[in-house]
Amino acid sequence: MRSVSGPALGLAILVVSAFPGRAAGAPPDAAPGPKAVEVLDVARVWAGHPVGFCLLTAGGRQFAAYYDAERRLTVAARPLDGKTWQYQVLPSRVVWDSHNYVTMAADGDGHLHLSGNMHCVPLVYFRTTRPWEIASFERVERMTGESESRCTYPRFTTGPGGELIFHYRDGRSGQGNEIYNVYDPKTKAWQRLLDRPLTDGRGRMNAYAHGPVKGPDGIFHLGWVWRDSPDCSTNHDLSYARSRDLLKWETAGGAPVALPITIETPGVIVDPSPPKGGLINMGLGLGFDADRRPVLTYHRYDDAGNSQVFNARWEEGRWRVVPASDWSYRWEFGGGGSIASEVGAGPVRVLPDGALAQSYSHAKLGSGTWKLDARTLKPAGTIPSVPTLPPGLGRPESAFPGMQVRWAHDQGDSGEPGVRYVLRWETLGPNRDRPREGDLPEATPLRVYKIAGSS
Repeated sequence: MRSVSGPALGLAILVVSAFPGRAAGAPPDAAPGPKAVEVLDVARVWAGHPVGFCLLTAGGRQFAAYYDAERRLTVAARPLDGKTWQYQVLPSRVVWDSHNYVTMAADGDGHLHLSGNMHCVPLVYFRTTRPWEIASFERVERMTGESESRCTYPRFTTGPGGELIFHYRDGRSGQGNEIYNVYDPKTKAWQRLLDRPLTDGRGRMNAYAHGPVKGPDGIFHLGWVWRDSPDCSTNHDLSYARSRDLLKWETAGGAPVALPITIETPGVIVDPSPPKGGLINMGLGLGFDADRRPVLTYHRYDDAGNSQVFNARWEEGRWRVVPASDWSYRWEFGGGGSIASEVGAGPVRVLPDGALAQSYSHAKLGSGTWKLDARTLKPAGTIPSVPTLPPGLGRPESAFPGMQVRWAHDQGDSGEPGVRYVLRWETLGPNRDRPREGDLPEATPLRVYKIAGSS
């Protein structure tokens, strides 16, 4: 079982963005690159607004969790070497809320765990009673029974000893804390991993976290921003902590951090960006340089009031913050509900020559990839973007106006060298989590693509 905590989720403003495959205009056999070696239709799915689906490959099987054409939470399953899907509809139906993604994990005994369709509501959690059999999914009303009445952002992840861990926000935007549970497969029961929240807004704010991400150093790294209210412009104070066991936490300098972490906790603030300073939870990323040091990526306003991408790295006892962009554009955002991102960047990655690469996107200027000097973190030009999907898949097939392509990456592992699986479907864009008026698109195909080539 792999961690399913990822950089784009765990958001107050959840946007399942179109995949940035920029080779959409290339002919199918124009150049070597990723190729779809198999395509399987799964079902037709709800397309009125974006909400995250889940793909999980484990135990020689593949599972897809999604909302069907009638918005019903559904799980499809197949043997990895087969093409026929089995379906199980679960008693949960999505409303007009793009926060209500669905996620899955498999424990060491092959039991499936599923959670989702939650935005400040009681816990929604299902578990199979028989290994790998989706027909045996049953609703489990409680994990520990405490702090489970206002749940959002469910995440399954893997602990340092292979434990199945579940974490979620208890509370609401601007007033919440982060809860961690651990699963005992012998008793089939959950208990608290931590006897107190990891982060606690003390009724005044909440933390929107990216991670924990297990780095190449074997340490779990966590970045987050605080937010004072449902208004997304009130994000502030980019912060960081790390842990070797998810139990004891420390600052980037190695000083112990007492739990729960609050805005007053010393030594964890990376960039003291104020509310309305252009910092937003959906723009946070975490990568690593060639020396295995974490690099936090985010965007906020610069001194001139323009939106810029910044990278922060712990160097010589302090956080060094370096701008990557030099844009003359301000993304003025605010309010609540799901919105589309106008600027952003991916986490840094190491190139063969030791430099760093970082993808970026901009609503007005397009997208590309920077080459960053590994010593200074400053841009040293641009390099060609590496396609991650076969050409053409980034274009909507539907002729309905405003349709966008959505992707879900595999939260498991097939074990096939050089092969990965993704889910693809199409929906309209976000709508502040409000019902749409007028005509709606028909349900769109949900497909699994088996891709060989660049990742």
